[in-house]
Amino acid sequence: MKRAIPVLVVSVAALIPVWRYAPSAETSSSSTEVAAPASTPSAAASSGSGSSGSSDSGSSDTGSSGSGTSNQVIAGSTLNTEKGPVQVEVTFEGDTISSVRMLQQPNHPQTEAAVPKLIEETLEAQSADIDTVSGATITSEGYVESLQAAIDAKS
Repeated sequence: MKRAIPVLVVSVAALIPVWRYAPSAETSSSSTEVAAPASTPSAAASSGSGSSGSSDSGSSDTGSSGSGTSNQVIAGSTLNTEKGPVQVEVTFEGDTISSVRMLQQPNHPQTEAAVPKLIEETLEAQSADIDTVSGATITSEGYVESLQAAIDAKS
């Protein structure tokens, strides 16, 4: 009985942080963008699975002076995942994906580590047909859906 009370008090004290834990609902305010390498093949965007759960999309065109080609910037749909909202913005030079930027992403270390890998794979594949990143599967799936929505909006 003498040890039971201190053990109970220590157990309750150790569980208080667990009871008070609440995951962060904020999104990252920083944007992540990776430009395409100079040797990126000029492949047309391929078709992929349709987007579901989309709520926003937008686009804007900016002409480049003197080159005869135009850059088109398209925001993909915003997908609310259980980790937080995911939205990408894709810049096209003609039919080529030249850069991808995260407009919204969950504020989570695994997501922040996964985004550069997802962007790099997108620029290599020139489509939304990319693999998910281990440890950030939910964010990866949201990224692919938002990316596909932006590619579809361009077509």
